Amino acid sequence: MIFIYLLLISGLFADNTLEQLEKELNTNFQELKKKDNPPYFMSYSLTESKVVKIYSSFGTIISDDIDHTNTLDVSLRVGDYKLDNTHIIRGNAFEFGGGSFSPQVPLKFNTNSLKQAAWLATDKSYKAATERYEKVQTNKAVKIEEEDKSNDFSKEDPVVDIRELQAFPKFDKEQLISRLNQISSEFINYDWIYSAMSFITIELKHKYFVSTEGTKLRWSEPYIRIMINIQTKSEDGMSLPVYKDYFVYDINKLPSNEVIKEDVKQMISILDQLRKAPLMSTYSGPAILSGEASGVFFHEIFGHRVEGHREKDPNSSQTFKQSIGKEILPTFINVVFDPTRKERDGRDLSGNYPYDDEGVKSQKVVAVEKGIFKGFLMSRIPIDDFPKSNGHGRRQEGYSPVSRQSNLIVESDKSVSEKELRKQLIKLAKEQDREFGLFFKTVQGGFTFTSRTIPNAFNVLPLVVYKIFVDGRPDELVRGVDLIGTPLTTFENIVATSDQIGIFNGVCGAESGGVPVSASSPSLLVRKIEVQKKQKSQSKLPILNAPKIKSVD
Repeated sequence: MIFIYLLLISGLFADNTLEQLEKELNTNFQELKKKDNPPYFMSYSLTESKVVKIYSSFGTIISDDIDHTNTLDVSLRVGDYKLDNTHIIRGNAFEFGGGSFSPQVPLKFNTNSLKQAAWLATDKSYKAATERYEKVQTNKAVKIEEEDKSNDFSKEDPVVDIRELQAFPKFDKEQLISRLNQISSEFINYDWIYSAMSFITIELKHKYFVSTEGTKLRWSEPYIRIMINIQTKSEDGMSLPVYKDYFVYDINKLPSNEVIKEDVKQMISILDQLRKAPLMSTYSGPAILSGEASGVFFHEIFGHRVEGHREKDPNSSQTFKQSIGKEILPTFINVVFDPTRKERDGRDLSGNYPYDDEGVKSQKVVAVEKGIFKGFLMSRIPIDDFPKSNGHGRRQEGYSPVSRQSNLIVESDKSVSEKELRKQLIKLAKEQDREFGLFFKTVQGGFTFTSRTIPNAFNVLPLVVYKIFVDGRPDELVRGVDLIGTPLTTFENIVATSDQIGIFNGVCGAESGGVPVSASSPSLLVRKIEVQKKQKSQSKLPILNAPKIKSVD
């Protein structure tokens, strides 16, 4: 599949945008059908994105931007559903389906500029597709028989759904600036805080999708986020960040400044403790992962390994390919991916969308039921025994869509209180002759490796970690460790869950770009985890004393 990335700077599209897209699609498709290697499928996806970003640092606005882009993605397939130009060319590491182009287009959007952009993008896409299709056929002829016998593209029923476009969220800009300045000015009196930022992102995407199969869609996707991050250094040079994030779909649901300021006080207190906290050494033993940490843990350890297209890639580890119907988690745990949900326990989930980026309706996917593995997240790239999409073909504009995560939701049929979970942690630590267990409270994200060419491991990046001592001593904040491990071994060590749910909203980056996702889970008790020392800077603390600063209206 070849995707074309175009930037069209313009105002709002006219009401007939879909009709114009459909007309250009059909015209170009019919012309190409006359060629020796005609396309069997084409789609145009037009995304209008408007983003307001305002950044405040130490009580003063430092950036105030409005970004308005219109992106046209063209998908074109030569061959047939069984074998086409997107087929993996074996022998090329990290290769999946071809590249993209970025031709110059007129800055002002109108009917003529759309015709020009679609014509040029389609032409280049067709040339690249036919050239690659020849390579696919040659590669298939000289390589051994493939393990996966599935088609290259799934057949899906066409859908027509033209929704009312949402208006850009209304807000008082001066009031918003004042709010952000009030938040970031809370850090002024702490000369040991080296950077402090409060910022808001208000984004609205209008998406238009048409295909030669007859699908015709229009919908809107809003995203609103306030984030606060502060950072300092310890005496040994380690950089220490702390983050707080508030994600909503409705700007009126953002928390008040009074609520945020209370969170800011806790952030300052934690950061002050972190810079004085002892370094944690390597450790292997029992641990509790908070709901937020557990969500990221499942996203990295599990979510990326059930993205279906990886099971087709001979370079992928294919961790769960032979696991359908087998127990991979404790029988009290269920894992679902549900892009149809907008919230959990009253909090918005950022992985919600009505249709994926291949025009397939979003669907709830039960990946694990009572510990038994049920299936994969699917785009329109089929794999053996999974010939259809379940609405998880996603991408950032300008990339080729592949199967990606949405709202990961971990559920438990065997929950205990946080207090009881702590008691069980201490019991496990005693049984393992450990002086303490660990509690991972907050994390900043993580990453994982799914290729066969390197160790198949994961790494979760904690921010706040405590030692919980078996002899009753007060908990001790520590710093300087990352949570590491391998998937199957770690799953075997999950012992219990709490009745408290944590949610992590973020953006996941992978081969199809960055897409909004969420991960939510109860706290987990794990019999044995491993931590390694975190990389740290060798730079000394600032030589000059911090300047005396004050808020500027």
